[in-house]
Amino acid sequence: MENFARIIFLGAAGVVTGSKFLIETSERNILIDCGMFQGLKELRELNWSNLPVDVTSIDLVLLTHGHLDHVGYLPRLLKQGFRGKIIGTAPTLAIAEIILKDSAKIHEEDAKKANKDKFTKHNPALPFYTKFETEKTIAQFQVELPDKWIRLSEHISYRFQYNGHIIGATFIELDINGKRFVFSGDIGRPNDYLLNDPKKPEWADFLFVESTYGNKLHPKDNVEDILSQLINETIHKKGNLIIPSFAVERLQTLMYLLWELYKKNKIPNIPIFIDSPMGNNVLEVFRRFPKWHKLSLADYNAMCNHINIIQSYKETWETIDDKRSKIIIAGSGMVTGGRVLTYLQQLIDEPSTTVLLVGYQAEGTRGRQLQDGVHEIRFFGKYYPVKATIKHIESLSAHADQNDLLNWMSNIKNTPEKVFLVHGESMALDGFRVKIKNTYNWQVNIPKLTDVEKILI
Repeated sequence: MENFARIIFLGAAGVVTGSKFLIETSERNILIDCGMFQGLKELRELNWSNLPVDVTSIDLVLLTHGHLDHVGYLPRLLKQGFRGKIIGTAPTLAIAEIILKDSAKIHEEDAKKANKDKFTKHNPALPFYTKFETEKTIAQFQVELPDKWIRLSEHISYRFQYNGHIIGATFIELDINGKRFVFSGDIGRPNDYLLNDPKKPEWADFLFVESTYGNKLHPKDNVEDILSQLINETIHKKGNLIIPSFAVERLQTLMYLLWELYKKNKIPNIPIFIDSPMGNNVLEVFRRFPKWHKLSLADYNAMCNHINIIQSYKETWETIDDKRSKIIIAGSGMVTGGRVLTYLQQLIDEPSTTVLLVGYQAEGTRGRQLQDGVHEIRFFGKYYPVKATIKHIESLSAHADQNDLLNWMSNIKNTPEKVFLVHGESMALDGFRVKIKNTYNWQVNIPKLTDVEKILI
């Protein structure tokens, strides 16, 4: 075997989203994650470009977890000639299937709407990928167990390890010629409502670690108190509490919290509507994989029975027309698409509406605009005045903060030859670089998009 590996940073380098790391060796070419860029328009436009590598030479894809910014580029990879296996844990592939199908549906609907309403400079507007292309992608999925070393070739093995964050999520250890490469994926938080604590790597010659909150600590908010206060204020204003939510994990956590608040008599029996077809499917993944989370079957059933799950677009409009004070949880979490746009289009100009943002809002998303206090916002080609109250809870984030990240690395027995900080905006990356240097005295690198790192092994 030749004595080097080439790492090509095809995404999540200098930015949070678009996770793609290609490892080229003389035995196998392995892509870790295959996600879409989200947020700023200049990033989203990168999604439409072919990868600057020979995609037909990639042997397999290993997935850390099922979020769109880690799996959403897979159908485009196939379009460019990839024919290998796409490997992940069973819940990761179940989530990836849900997210890809939902994404394809949205891409097709958006293209159709753009062409019909003529708010596109493309003639015609095309979907990023179709349902048919998604089905072809899913046919290449292969489930692998966690905690087990899998041999790929004579000198290459890999292992998935539990990582919290969302159901099925892992970090990936790759042994190449006796050197250990560790890809963190997205690291979850200790003491999560639904998930167990992340495991920790014990050896890393080359460490690739996410830095989304690399320069921040999550506030020690009492989420239950904040939620119950907002809900009681909503009832007092005779308004609606709209919570844009990621369909995976965040939505289930909110369901659990609202059910707990009701059980503890901290909130009255206010109607709660979940309007996220994808979120409903994710609930089914929780039912199918009980060993991957903390909820008992009894708690799971009781929680689901407490909530009104919207099944059709007709019911969406019935919910908007319902004059009662209510809680509406709808996708997407960064207000980039999905059912939440319909609710906000109708209700964001009413002072009795409260919008609660419950997670990271990437640059360039409507969620970030709302968080930053814009006076108007654009949906479906038109501007709407923002008269609703906008609130933000950061402490529900599924991402580790700076202390959690440092703690996740604390069991590594050796000094890594190199640490690469990925999945972060520039301030977070640089703040975390300094903190790692001060804490562990490790050599830290911040790669940029399309950087190539040649590593002796």
